[in-house]
Amino acid sequence: MANPLRKTMVYLGLADEDYDDMPAAPVAPVSPSAGRAPVTPLRRPVAAPKHHASAGMNEIVTVNPRQYKDVQQIAEAFREGVPVIVNLSQMPEGDARRLIDFCGGLVSGLYGKIEKVTAKVFLLSPEHVAVSGEQAEAESEVEAGFFGQ
Repeated sequence: MANPLRKTMVYLGLADEDYDDMPAAPVAPVSPSAGRAPVTPLRRPVAAPKHHASAGMNEIVTVNPRQYKDVQQIAEAFREGVPVIVNLSQMPEGDARRLIDFCGGLVSGLYGKIEKVTAKVFLLSPEHVAVSGEQAEAESEVEAGFFGQ
């Protein structure tokens, strides 16, 4: 009875002492790959958005949300592959932060980008849309923080 756990179980009455004298069964060596489950590699989704770049982009949606529930309109347009401009100037700051957090998750989940245009205007661009502009100015704004904190 060398196993302390076994001794405790016997003391508490959860195991019988009779089986302590039995020798342990020999353990067969196990190959390292025998206990592993098959692994499926993660890949990007193959399905293309409805408005693919080859079809030509002909639409940009501008949303001026007043409440957090207006985020549904943003999500539906972005999932269809349409760039979305979000103007947060009519929202309270707390709701605006929540909405931008949601948009960040939406963009990340669909492999897009979110860019700050002005203090309260953001551009959500899908994966197939290329945005060009002044990068040096954008980088300095990122260092300033969200809403100039």
